Amino acid sequence: MHKNFYHNIKVYYEDTDAGGIVYYANYLKYLERARTEALFSIGYSNKIILDQFNAIIIVKSCNIEYKKSAYLEDDLKIRSFVKSITKTSFFMNQFISRKNDVIVESKIHLVFVNNQGKPIKIPDEIYQKFKPYFCDTIKI
Repeated sequence: MHKNFYHNIKVYYEDTDAGGIVYYANYLKYLERARTEALFSIGYSNKIILDQFNAIIIVKSCNIEYKKSAYLEDDLKIRSFVKSITKTSFFMNQFISRKNDVIVESKIHLVFVNNQGKPIKIPDEIYQKFKPYFCDTIKI
C-alpha cells in the first residue's frame, strides 16, 4: 500500500475572482505547493536537488479535471501520491478536496532534467526516500 502526502490550503481573497470563486489557474499553484511540501517531508527541496544533484524537476504534462468550485475562505486538503515511476520520471496523482468532496483531480508527469534540460536518472537517494509513497505500479 502506498502512502499519501497531505497538504492544507486556505483560499484567500487574492485567489478568487470578483464572485469569490477560485480562479482556475490557482489550482495548479495549489498542486505545486503540495508537491513542494511533499519534497520537504522527505528532506529535500527544489534548491537542494539543484545544488546537490545539478537537476530540477519539471512538469512534462498535467491533466486536470475541475469537478466543483472552491470559494473564498474554503479550507482545502490536497492528497498526493506517486502512481508510477520510470528511470527519469514519475507520475503523481493529486486530489483537492473540500470537506469530503473531491473538487479537483489531476495527473502530473514530472521529469528530472539536468541544467541543459535533458532527462536524467532519478538519483537513487531520492528514489529510496520516495519509495514508500509509490503505488504498486513501478515501471523501470
